[in-house]
Amino acid sequence: MANNTPKMNRSTSRIGYARTSTTDQNLEAQVLALEAAGCHLIRTEQRSGGSLKDRVELQTILDFIHPGETLVVTRIDRLARSMHDLQIIVQWLRDKGANLYATEQPVDTSTAAGKAFFDMLGVFAEFETNLRRERQAEGIAAAKTRGVYKGRPPQIDKKKIEMRLAAGQSPTEIARELGVSRGTVYKVKNR
Repeated sequence: MANNTPKMNRSTSRIGYARTSTTDQNLEAQVLALEAAGCHLIRTEQRSGGSLKDRVELQTILDFIHPGETLVVTRIDRLARSMHDLQIIVQWLRDKGANLYATEQPVDTSTAAGKAFFDMLGVFAEFETNLRRERQAEGIAAAKTRGVYKGRPPQIDKKKIEMRLAAGQSPTEIARELGVSRGTVYKVKNR
């Protein structure tokens, strides 16, 4: 029986990356798949894939991956949730002379077909994200029409800002201590 599973270039060093969005999720299945793919090093983290920010383990791999090495993931959504972030990662790997391979998808950027499939997956992933946003916006609009939408609770305690301003503290100090922008402090000050 023929094996139709795409084969990646086995002559390069493979570095695995496993990610879950929360600490309640288990990384074990991903780690086992990466080990089976021959990864000599596996980095794991439990962070949201919605942004590249604060993804220390992924950044470490991207900083230290060498030409000819391959970043291996189980699925490309382990790397990022947007086409933009995926393209940043792939460009970073290209600039380093490294490749991307997914064990559960025919993504192997060392081949022309793998590159094309990767681009198609990214387009569909972004399309799905945009559909989700549209549905969410429609749900919020419907809830507002029914008068049941409350929105997210305010993240900024305006009273704290007002008290600190009254005490003579500078907007820069207030912003730094409360973790808000100076613009936010000035908006409260100018009301």
